Amino acid sequence: MDKKVELQVLNITNSQAQVGAFAMLLGEVDGERQLPIIIGPAEAQATALYLKGIKTPRPLTHDLFMTTLGVLGASLLRVLIYKAKDGIFYSYIYLKRDEEIIRIDTRTSDAVALAVRAECPILIYESILEQECLRISNEERRHPEESDDENDEEESEDEKKRDLPRNVTSMSLEEALEYIKEDEYVEDRKSVV
Repeated sequence: MDKKVELQVLNITNSQAQVGAFAMLLGEVDGERQLPIIIGPAEAQATALYLKGIKTPRPLTHDLFMTTLGVLGASLLRVLIYKAKDGIFYSYIYLKRDEEIIRIDTRTSDAVALAVRAECPILIYESILEQECLRISNEERRHPEESDDENDEEESEDEKKRDLPRNVTSMSLEEALEYIKEDEYVEDRKSVV
């Protein structure tokens, strides 16, 4: 059986691959491998707001889901990223109610948004992580701005923002939140609510 590896959310940034989307960077706990996942603005907002400790005036969908689980006497045990195909990651959430374990298929972006709220493990099969990961050394993580190439000093701010391998910082989450606030998507949602 394939070993499972635990991941954590490292960063959420604008996606350079898809306009209007975000890249969520998951990192191996106690390891160097990182996994970029493209997510939508709603999931980016839900995850970033929670990680920043920002309370919304009304519950977001993921908050509602967690509240519903509690009312029903269930809890979120773990998330498992079980498959990757054509750049899409597939996940299960595992719920526990009484002695029953319930497995539900879900989008990985939603699974992670729930996992950060439940403070439960985000797991991935070793083989999938190995196939899909970026490798970032501890030295690169500590000093991402340093480089041996003199031309890198002239790199624009936009180019620096594209460098996904960065640990979560208040600044990176604030940048993502600011982008979400400016996005027409948020304006459209306000008119619906």
